[in-house]
Amino acid sequence: MSTRLTTGGRLIDRSAPRSFTFDGRQMRGYAGDTIASALLANGQLVMGRSFKYHRPRSVVASGPEEPNALLSVGEAGRFTPNARATDVPLIDGMTARSQNAWPSLAFDIGQINDVAARLLPAGFYYKTFMHPRPLWKHLFEPFIRKAAGLGPAPTEPDADRYEFRYAFCDVLVVGGGIAGLTAALGAAEQGARVILVERSSHWGGRAPVDGVTLDGQDASVWVKNAIQRLDTYDNVTLVQNCEGSGVYDHGYVLCTERLQAQGPRERVWRIRADRVITATGALERPLSFAGNDVPGVLLASALRDYVVNYGVSVGDRTVIVTNNDDAYRTAKVLVDAGLRVPAILDARPDPDSALIRYIKDLGVTVHTGRGIAKVLGRDRVRGVAVCLQAGEGAVMQEIACDCVAMSGGWSPVVHLWSHCGGKLWWDADRAMFRPDPERPPLGADGQGFVTAVGAASGALTPQEVLNDAAQAVGATAASCETVVEAPILPVWVMPQGANRQLRAKMWLDYQNDVKVSDVRLAAQEGFESVEHAKRYTTLGMATDQGKLSNINGLAVLSDRLDTAIPDVGTTTFRPPYTPVTIGALGGEARGSLFQPLRRTPIHDWHEARGAYMEPVGQWRRPYCYPQGHETHAEAVAREVRATRSSLGMLDASTLGKILVRGPDAGRFLDMLYTNKMSTLKPGRCRYGLMCDENGFLMDDGVVARIDDQTWLCHTTTGGADHIHGWMEDWLQCEWWDWQVHTVNLTEQFAQIAVVGPKARAVLETLGGMDVSADALPFMGWADGTLGGFQVRVFRISFSGELSYEIALTAGQGQALWDALWEAGQAHDVTPYGTEALHVLRAEKGFIMIGDETDGTVVPQDLGLDWAISKVKDDYLGKRGQERVAFHKPDRWKLVGLETLDGSVLEEGAYAIGEGTNANGQTRTEGRVTSTYYSPTLDRGIAMGLVARGPDRMGDVLRFTRIGQGPVEARIVSPVFYDPEGEKQNV
Repeated sequence: MSTRLTTGGRLIDRSAPRSFTFDGRQMRGYAGDTIASALLANGQLVMGRSFKYHRPRSVVASGPEEPNALLSVGEAGRFTPNARATDVPLIDGMTARSQNAWPSLAFDIGQINDVAARLLPAGFYYKTFMHPRPLWKHLFEPFIRKAAGLGPAPTEPDADRYEFRYAFCDVLVVGGGIAGLTAALGAAEQGARVILVERSSHWGGRAPVDGVTLDGQDASVWVKNAIQRLDTYDNVTLVQNCEGSGVYDHGYVLCTERLQAQGPRERVWRIRADRVITATGALERPLSFAGNDVPGVLLASALRDYVVNYGVSVGDRTVIVTNNDDAYRTAKVLVDAGLRVPAILDARPDPDSALIRYIKDLGVTVHTGRGIAKVLGRDRVRGVAVCLQAGEGAVMQEIACDCVAMSGGWSPVVHLWSHCGGKLWWDADRAMFRPDPERPPLGADGQGFVTAVGAASGALTPQEVLNDAAQAVGATAASCETVVEAPILPVWVMPQGANRQLRAKMWLDYQNDVKVSDVRLAAQEGFESVEHAKRYTTLGMATDQGKLSNINGLAVLSDRLDTAIPDVGTTTFRPPYTPVTIGALGGEARGSLFQPLRRTPIHDWHEARGAYMEPVGQWRRPYCYPQGHETHAEAVAREVRATRSSLGMLDASTLGKILVRGPDAGRFLDMLYTNKMSTLKPGRCRYGLMCDENGFLMDDGVVARIDDQTWLCHTTTGGADHIHGWMEDWLQCEWWDWQVHTVNLTEQFAQIAVVGPKARAVLETLGGMDVSADALPFMGWADGTLGGFQVRVFRISFSGELSYEIALTAGQGQALWDALWEAGQAHDVTPYGTEALHVLRAEKGFIMIGDETDGTVVPQDLGLDWAISKVKDDYLGKRGQERVAFHKPDRWKLVGLETLDGSVLEEGAYAIGEGTNANGQTRTEGRVTSTYYSPTLDRGIAMGLVARGPDRMGDVLRFTRIGQGPVEARIVSPVFYDPEGEKQNV
């Protein structure tokens, strides 16, 4: 059984014991342990159950590639499911539980699936659960949903904190092995700003474990000296427990740091690097033989790690099976630790190297040309049945053992290289995909910005690794002993001629229970593309994302298709390299900070006046200002009447304000808006519509021309950030050579609307600039001084009344508001909120984005043909609006609606048509988009979209009401108030 050795364990501190629980059992470990090593030390070999067949599973690896040992760690607000036991450091008092097993890990009723494995082949879910159809909703779907997933989702809010960190460097080195250290030292010595990140808590990678000698020193000493040298450089930042998660365009890299001390639990580094060097090493591949998933079968390098790093033995008697020399290093480690190696089964016919001869001299029996026909045992290894690798699996002998160490060769970790488009080439001599230096990921300048070094580039011997890393930065490599290894023999199935029964027990994807027979079945059923076979079998779709399974799987596929491995290709590598928690990605954006609360410069004044605040995007805006015992409806009615009769003030600071400047700015805006903005004169404003590529209306607002090359675009409150991003998307991706610069100035300015018949009188009371109709006509603007404030005044109106919108720097917004409020007392000034704003605009027939639009409405539906240029050759959405569907005579178009009894229509109510549609539902011929009680008209008014609406003036329609019978309403003009515009033009 697995146990703690009395000596060894370079990473653990035996003077610092740690206690933890696993499935309720108290266990002990040491500081420096992972949960996996601590469980093995306590004799706990089985750590989980596989997803599909619920087979017992133990660790097969020792790092991020581990597919089996997934645990639920922590409790309450610090509960995390699907944590890799090989990656989670042991903390005193930690609680861990197994997953995907019921009622217990030892006795899991789900293992009945394993008995019925022949009924559950690859793709069975595509062929079943179809009949009888009524059972899908009530039986099949609930069962599948309940069975989905591994660990349970947390039920309590996360009690931890997370944060982001932003950094810039000349060279980012990912990986702190001897290759990464060499590259970092070389770059640092040349004066480059260097960030070196290492995913584990120790430096050096595999070199200290494998006993490498560098510059005549033990690898651990060389590594310690290298870190001390790097610490002396001010231009070097060293970060441990930090994984390179993803590489993106323009040298943008995300790294995820795991923190141990008090404070944030994880930190996401957002790094901009001129150059990225990936020294991420290589992953050992398993071998595919029957029973290679039995607990006690693991990678040879992983077994070496457990013995050397943690002083843990997985078994007393270990059989090693391999097709390369590296596994012999594991034999040396085991013998040195006093453990038995009954035999090494080497699939190669006649391998020879200094390392092999050394192991033979230690007394270890080496059988060449041999493989494993099957592993004996179910819940743990009892022995192996030996066969010829070149045969069909006839058993030659059985060897008793309690551990099997397998090595199928190495695969460079090419994920970061591939994230941004780096290509691979197949090295047949080493049986691996390697980064192609002739086809690297390209930066904005067309040059490669990612370099893979060391084992990540396919270098395997220590000297190759050092030379490769040093060459990448123009440095001198350390020296080490020359290692000559016997060539690898690619082995994808063991034995070579295994029959169907053996192939049905050879596991490729351990977590998802994908077997060699499944991949062959996928090819037989026509799924010949590697991407199709992946999805049909779920190969590589587990939480390890195929780190151990993909190369073996595509090799089996290529053999079944009788096609070369490079012709089959690889699946797509996507970030992140290993799963990143949602908490880490969210950072501080949670709770009240999920969307940072945005307040206008006048926010405190609104609250002091008792305003009822409503969320508008991320802003808080006054909905209304109730006085005394007023209801909200009464407050809104009072605000509307006061504004129409005298004077109202609105805080309009939240409106989007995007500055567009440059020689091509007019050309750019002509493409963004449906009408021409390039012909607008400085000092004038123009209302504009903005559509997406399909022609649907997405935003509107007033555009003011500042000078020959500058325009100020006003957007809706909720659309400011989106529209600015929309502009940048087109500038950066499509019109990148246009000379245009955009800046979102929304929060830099306060904007106050002074509205009503007395608006001009109030501004004249403050004095300082001429705001008469002659000096500042409707749809004009002017800079000047008003009451001592430097302002920009716009003559625009969203209410239909005489209106001025006054913009000034945000820091002076409250002061100007106070001055206007004081001057307005003589005119019965009233503040009004967003609901009164909506009533005012609806009375005037002005549309509201999000009310009259829903992503399916084009400007022509709203009667806005006048805002669409007849002379422009093109604009965004023009071709979309030319589609036949938008010109059908029965299209729903904007009209006004008045109930016959004066009541208010319900929001979203549908107009009931005659008969039923093809589904037997009541036919509809329109819907209400906006509906209000109009204090000005003392009746309900509404706007809506009705089939052939403008051609049906005077028709009476029936509209639905919740819980009541239909109500009748007449189609009228959408302009209910001042249709000639006399009041806004005075």
